[in-house]
Amino acid sequence: MRLGLMGGTFDPIHFGHLVIAEEAWRAFQLERVLFVPARQPPHKAQLPCASAEDRYAMALLAVADNPHFDLSRMELEREGPSYTVVTIRALWEQHGPETEIFLIMGADSVLELTTWYRHEELIRLCTLAVANRPGYDISRLESILPRAYLERVRPFVVPGVDISATDLRQRLSRGETIRYLVPDAVAAYIHKYGLYRAA
Repeated sequence: MRLGLMGGTFDPIHFGHLVIAEEAWRAFQLERVLFVPARQPPHKAQLPCASAEDRYAMALLAVADNPHFDLSRMELEREGPSYTVVTIRALWEQHGPETEIFLIMGADSVLELTTWYRHEELIRLCTLAVANRPGYDISRLESILPRAYLERVRPFVVPGVDISATDLRQRLSRGETIRYLVPDAVAAYIHKYGLYRAA
């Protein structure tokens, strides 16, 4: 089985996340893509703005109509920082070593890979499906990552959707619209529960 892993804070989840996951599913002929919201992202100094349950609920709404997208609570239910290598190990235990795991990430994230927890082990356990991101030159990887890591990188191209969760939170705090940037169900949830409003 080829399994895609799409991790992230998803604070909130948006069309950029969904487009990347869909294109990875198609490009690498994945059986499914598993979205895994992080409880405590190790690379972010601040905790997520929305609660774990709100972020999970928004992700559930976002992936509900896609038959090859699934959602997992594994990192939300695990104490401490949400280390990707621990999640991948757990997926191997669930699905068996025959499963090929594709860690779906943007070019911005892969440039920081050598700062990740147990990155040497992580690179042995998965293939890196790396999406282009505006403003990030993927050719820089050759001067940043060791050769063994580069051999595990599989670049793929996604349509130019330049959306960031940070920008969405800022727009919401100013009372601006996020229509057409997130699924309608996610926007409705955010407005219903007053998420990301200015204090």
